[in-house]
Amino acid sequence: MYCAIMESIDARATLERLIQERGDTYGAISKLLGRNPAYVQQFVKRGTPRKLDEADRRLLARYFGVDEQALGAPEMPDWQPDRRAQRGSSPSRVRSGERLVAVPRLALGASAGGGSLQEDEPAVGAFAFDARWLRALGGRPEMLSIIQVDGESMQPTLNHGDDIMVDRSDGAVRLRDGIYVLRMDGVLMVKRVALAPGRGHFSVRSDNPLYPTWENVDPALVSIVGRVIWSGRRLG
Repeated sequence: MYCAIMESIDARATLERLIQERGDTYGAISKLLGRNPAYVQQFVKRGTPRKLDEADRRLLARYFGVDEQALGAPEMPDWQPDRRAQRGSSPSRVRSGERLVAVPRLALGASAGGGSLQEDEPAVGAFAFDARWLRALGGRPEMLSIIQVDGESMQPTLNHGDDIMVDRSDGAVRLRDGIYVLRMDGVLMVKRVALAPGRGHFSVRSDNPLYPTWENVDPALVSIVGRVIWSGRRLG
Protein backbone atom coordinates (compact mmCIF):
# COMPACT_ATOMS: atom_id res chain seq x y z
CA MET A 1 0.00 0.00 0.00
CA TYR A 2 2.81 2.41 0.91
CA CYS A 3 4.48 1.75 -2.46
CA ALA A 4 1.23 2.42 -4.35
CA ILE A 5 0.70 5.70 -2.52
CA MET A 6 4.26 6.84 -3.28
CA GLU A 7 3.85 5.94 -6.97
CA SER A 8 0.66 8.04 -7.10
CA ILE A 9 2.41 11.02 -5.48
CA ASP A 10 5.37 10.70 -7.84
CA ALA A 11 3.05 10.54 -10.85
CA ARG A 12 1.26 13.73 -9.77
CA ALA A 13 4.57 15.54 -9.23
CA THR A 14 5.87 14.35 -12.60
CA LEU A 15 2.75 15.46 -14.43
CA GLU A 16 2.85 18.88 -12.76
CA ARG A 17 6.50 19.31 -13.77
CA LEU A 18 5.82 18.25 -17.38
CA ILE A 19 2.92 20.70 -17.67
CA GLN A 20 5.05 23.56 -16.35
CA GLU A 21 8.00 22.71 -18.60
CA ARG A 22 5.79 22.68 -21.71
CA GLY A 23 4.01 25.89 -20.73
CA ASP A 24 0.67 24.09 -20.79
CA THR A 25 -2.24 24.57 -18.41
CA TYR A 26 -4.26 22.08 -16.37
CA GLY A 27 -7.35 23.01 -18.39
CA ALA A 28 -5.61 22.44 -21.75
CA ILE A 29 -4.39 18.99 -20.72
CA SER A 30 -7.84 18.12 -19.37
CA LYS A 31 -9.29 19.10 -22.76
CA LEU A 32 -6.69 16.93 -24.50
CA LEU A 33 -8.01 13.98 -22.47
CA GLY A 34 -11.63 14.87 -23.20
CA ARG A 35 -12.25 15.51 -19.49
CA ASN A 36 -13.85 18.39 -17.61
CA PRO A 37 -11.56 21.46 -17.27
CA ALA A 38 -10.74 20.78 -13.60
CA TYR A 39 -9.87 17.09 -14.00
CA VAL A 40 -6.06 17.35 -14.20
CA GLN A 41 -5.82 20.04 -11.51
CA GLN A 42 -7.83 17.86 -9.14
CA PHE A 43 -5.56 14.90 -9.85
CA VAL A 44 -2.36 16.90 -9.31
CA LYS A 45 -3.45 19.00 -6.32
CA ARG A 46 -5.97 16.78 -4.54
CA GLY A 47 -5.09 13.27 -5.63
CA THR A 48 -8.53 12.73 -7.14
CA PRO A 49 -8.68 10.31 -8.88
CA ARG A 50 -6.02 8.38 -6.99
CA LYS A 51 -4.38 7.25 -10.22
CA LEU A 52 -4.76 8.03 -13.91
CA ASP A 53 -6.97 5.94 -16.13
CA GLU A 54 -4.82 3.69 -18.33
CA ALA A 55 -5.99 5.32 -21.57
CA ASP A 56 -5.37 8.81 -20.16
CA ARG A 57 -1.94 7.78 -18.91
CA ARG A 58 -0.98 6.37 -22.31
CA LEU A 59 -2.09 9.52 -24.14
CA LEU A 60 -0.22 11.79 -21.70
CA ALA A 61 2.94 9.69 -22.00
CA ARG A 62 2.85 10.08 -25.79
CA TYR A 63 2.07 13.78 -25.58
CA PHE A 64 4.95 14.54 -23.20
CA GLY A 65 7.34 11.96 -24.64
CA VAL A 66 7.89 10.04 -21.41
CA ASP A 67 7.55 6.44 -20.30
CA GLU A 68 4.16 5.49 -18.87
CA GLN A 69 5.85 4.36 -15.66
CA ALA A 70 6.73 8.00 -14.94
CA LEU A 71 2.99 8.65 -14.75
CA GLY A 72 2.17 5.73 -12.49
CA ALA A 73 2.08 2.68 -14.76
CA PRO A 74 3.18 -0.52 -13.00
CA GLU A 75 6.46 -2.05 -14.06
CA MET A 76 6.06 -5.02 -16.39
CA PRO A 77 7.80 -8.24 -15.40
CA ASP A 78 10.59 -9.40 -17.70
CA TRP A 79 8.47 -12.28 -18.96
CA GLN A 80 5.53 -10.07 -19.98
CA PRO A 81 5.44 -9.06 -23.68
CA ASP A 82 5.58 -5.36 -24.46
CA ARG A 83 2.00 -4.05 -24.80
CA ARG A 84 2.96 -2.13 -27.93
CA ALA A 85 3.87 -5.42 -29.60
CA GLN A 86 0.54 -6.88 -28.46
CA ARG A 87 -1.23 -4.00 -30.22
CA GLY A 88 0.54 -4.90 -33.45
CA SER A 89 3.19 -2.15 -33.54
CA SER A 90 6.90 -2.72 -33.20
CA PRO A 91 8.69 -0.88 -30.37
CA SER A 92 11.65 -0.36 -32.71
CA ARG A 93 9.57 2.03 -34.80
CA VAL A 94 9.86 4.64 -32.07
CA ARG A 95 13.56 5.39 -31.72
CA SER A 96 15.25 6.51 -28.55
CA GLY A 97 14.96 10.27 -28.13
CA GLU A 98 12.06 10.68 -30.56
CA ARG A 99 8.72 11.96 -29.31
CA LEU A 100 5.11 11.58 -30.36
CA VAL A 101 2.89 14.62 -29.97
CA ALA A 102 -0.83 14.09 -29.41
CA VAL A 103 -2.98 16.59 -31.29
CA PRO A 104 -6.55 16.72 -29.91
CA ARG A 105 -9.42 15.92 -32.25
CA LEU A 106 -12.32 18.19 -31.40
CA ALA A 107 -16.01 17.47 -31.81
CA LEU A 108 -16.37 20.33 -34.28
CA GLY A 109 -17.42 20.47 -37.90
CA ALA A 110 -16.05 23.33 -40.01
CA SER A 111 -18.69 23.89 -42.64
CA ALA A 112 -17.48 23.63 -46.20
CA GLY A 113 -21.06 24.31 -47.20
CA GLY A 114 -24.07 25.60 -45.31
CA GLY A 115 -23.71 24.04 -41.87
CA SER A 116 -24.09 25.70 -38.50
CA LEU A 117 -21.65 26.72 -35.78
CA GLN A 118 -21.04 24.17 -33.02
CA GLU A 119 -19.34 25.60 -29.93
CA ASP A 120 -17.82 24.38 -26.66
CA GLU A 121 -17.31 20.82 -27.86
CA PRO A 122 -14.81 18.68 -25.93
CA ALA A 123 -11.97 16.66 -27.40
CA VAL A 124 -13.17 13.28 -28.66
CA GLY A 125 -9.73 11.77 -29.07
CA ALA A 126 -6.29 12.58 -30.37
CA PHE A 127 -3.95 11.77 -33.24
CA ALA A 128 -0.27 11.15 -32.44
CA PHE A 129 2.30 12.65 -34.80
CA ASP A 130 6.07 12.60 -34.88
CA ALA A 131 7.35 15.80 -33.27
CA ARG A 132 9.90 16.45 -36.02
CA TRP A 133 7.24 16.07 -38.69
CA LEU A 134 5.03 18.62 -36.93
CA ARG A 135 7.95 21.05 -36.70
CA ALA A 136 8.53 20.62 -40.43
CA LEU A 137 4.91 21.66 -41.01
CA GLY A 138 5.66 24.82 -39.03
CA GLY A 139 2.96 24.28 -36.41
CA ARG A 140 3.26 24.84 -32.67
CA PRO A 141 2.07 21.59 -31.04
CA GLU A 142 0.19 23.31 -28.22
CA MET A 143 -1.76 25.41 -30.76
CA LEU A 144 -2.86 22.57 -33.04
CA SER A 145 -6.31 21.01 -33.24
CA ILE A 146 -7.96 18.55 -35.60
CA ILE A 147 -11.54 19.06 -36.71
CA GLN A 148 -13.70 17.65 -39.48
CA VAL A 149 -14.83 19.19 -42.75
CA ASP A 150 -18.61 19.48 -42.98
CA GLY A 151 -19.94 19.95 -46.51
CA GLU A 152 -18.77 19.90 -50.12
CA SER A 153 -17.93 23.50 -51.00
CA MET A 154 -14.14 22.91 -50.88
CA GLN A 155 -14.15 19.91 -53.22
CA PRO A 156 -11.96 18.62 -54.76
CA THR A 157 -9.36 20.03 -52.32
CA LEU A 158 -11.25 18.94 -49.21
CA ASN A 159 -14.10 16.44 -49.06
CA HIS A 160 -16.93 16.10 -46.58
CA GLY A 161 -15.64 14.14 -43.57
CA ASP A 162 -11.96 14.92 -44.09
CA ASP A 163 -9.91 15.60 -40.97
CA ILE A 164 -7.97 18.87 -41.06
CA MET A 165 -5.24 20.12 -38.74
CA VAL A 166 -5.63 23.78 -37.78
CA ASP A 167 -2.75 25.91 -36.49
CA ARG A 168 -4.46 28.43 -34.23
CA SER A 169 -1.22 30.40 -33.82
CA ASP A 170 -1.26 31.24 -37.53
CA GLY A 171 -4.25 33.54 -37.90
CA ALA A 172 -5.16 37.12 -38.75
CA VAL A 173 -1.77 38.64 -37.87
CA ARG A 174 0.04 36.58 -40.53
CA LEU A 175 -2.89 36.28 -42.93
CA ARG A 176 -1.87 35.31 -46.46
CA ASP A 177 -3.27 33.32 -49.37
CA GLY A 178 -4.24 29.84 -48.20
CA ILE A 179 -6.94 27.69 -46.62
CA TYR A 180 -8.24 28.84 -43.24
CA VAL A 181 -10.88 28.00 -40.68
CA LEU A 182 -12.85 31.15 -39.97
CA ARG A 183 -16.10 32.43 -38.51
CA MET A 184 -18.31 34.57 -40.68
CA ASP A 185 -21.97 35.42 -40.07
CA GLY A 186 -21.94 33.11 -37.03
CA VAL A 187 -20.83 30.05 -39.04
CA LEU A 188 -17.58 28.12 -38.64
CA MET A 189 -16.18 27.62 -42.15
CA VAL A 190 -13.17 26.22 -43.92
CA LYS A 191 -12.49 28.37 -46.98
CA ARG A 192 -9.74 29.61 -49.25
CA VAL A 193 -8.58 33.14 -48.45
CA ALA A 194 -7.10 35.35 -51.19
CA LEU A 195 -5.73 38.77 -50.30
CA ALA A 196 -6.77 41.78 -52.33
CA PRO A 197 -3.63 43.76 -53.36
CA GLY A 198 -3.15 46.98 -51.43
CA ARG A 199 -6.74 47.34 -50.24
CA GLY A 200 -6.77 45.64 -46.83
CA HIS A 201 -9.68 43.43 -47.86
CA PHE A 202 -9.65 39.80 -48.95
CA SER A 203 -11.80 37.23 -50.72
CA VAL A 204 -13.34 34.16 -49.10
CA ARG A 205 -13.64 31.51 -51.79
CA SER A 206 -15.07 28.04 -52.29
CA ASP A 207 -13.02 25.66 -54.43
CA ASN A 208 -16.25 24.06 -55.63
CA PRO A 209 -17.69 26.42 -58.29
CA LEU A 210 -21.24 25.43 -57.32
CA TYR A 211 -20.86 27.25 -53.99
CA PRO A 212 -20.65 31.00 -53.29
CA THR A 213 -17.58 33.20 -53.04
CA TRP A 214 -17.36 36.52 -51.19
CA GLU A 215 -15.15 39.19 -52.72
CA ASN A 216 -13.62 42.25 -50.98
CA VAL A 217 -14.62 41.12 -47.50
CA ASP A 218 -14.08 43.58 -44.66
CA PRO A 219 -11.65 41.90 -42.17
CA ALA A 220 -13.73 43.29 -39.30
CA LEU A 221 -16.57 40.97 -40.33
CA VAL A 222 -14.48 37.80 -40.20
CA SER A 223 -12.79 36.02 -37.28
CA ILE A 224 -9.80 33.97 -38.43
CA VAL A 225 -9.50 30.83 -36.27
CA GLY A 226 -6.35 29.39 -37.82
CA ARG A 227 -4.60 28.12 -40.92
CA VAL A 228 -5.15 24.59 -42.25
CA ILE A 229 -1.74 22.91 -42.50
CA TRP A 230 -2.68 19.24 -43.06
CA SER A 231 -5.60 17.11 -44.12
CA GLY A 232 -6.37 13.41 -44.03
CA ARG A 233 -9.14 11.33 -45.52
CA ARG A 234 -10.43 7.80 -45.73
CA LEU A 235 -9.93 6.02 -49.05
CA GLY A 236 -12.32 3.51 -50.54
